[in-house]
Amino acid sequence: MVAADASLRVELAFVTKTFPPAVRALRGVSARFGAGQVSIVAGANGSGKSTLLAIVGTLAAATSGKVSHGSLGKTREAVRRELGWVGHDALSYADLSGRENIELAARLHGMPVDAAFEAARERFHLAAFAERPFRTYSRGQRQRVALARALVHAPMLVLLDEPTTGLDKAGVAVLERVVREEAARGAVVVVVTHDEAFAKSVGDERLLLERGEVKEASSGATPR
Repeated sequence: MVAADASLRVELAFVTKTFPPAVRALRGVSARFGAGQVSIVAGANGSGKSTLLAIVGTLAAATSGKVSHGSLGKTREAVRRELGWVGHDALSYADLSGRENIELAARLHGMPVDAAFEAARERFHLAAFAERPFRTYSRGQRQRVALARALVHAPMLVLLDEPTTGLDKAGVAVLERVVREEAARGAVVVVVTHDEAFAKSVGDERLLLERGEVKEASSGATPR
């Protein structure tokens, strides 16, 4: 494990998010997500978890409040260069193979394509299915490729929204190892999940949302 960089963090102060006409998804949320930690965001459906993740990942703007990405950068473009995102959509091209999707991501980040794919193949246990069109995959196979694509460039901000969806027991075990590895190398890792067993296995901090408000937080997940 590398020493965590104290300047590498995401902080939210009294963040609100309102969707027209008057849906308040977040209500004054304050939180800190630090480097080298796996922060779990939990809560019932509609509690604001995915909205919070979207704001942390610069995919949505807060209606009010302050969001700081520390040394990740002060612009949306800078933060996105360090972003690894896995959401409900796999963000992969259906007619490309898994291999081609991963290689495309590597190329966009200026990485050696062949080496990047071979590392991903080994890390995520991608079998021969990686050579088939993405549209032919099972839900679990799609999730493995989505994870490999998102992490191919070793991002320093890793955001995972229900990452165990579709994974079998072996796939979840791989995911647990990968999440710990990402935190161990010093990344900020934030995971939205309903999977309590997975959360307990990998989580260092926990933020519980209820109707858009912070209901409960571990000491590390809240501003000091």
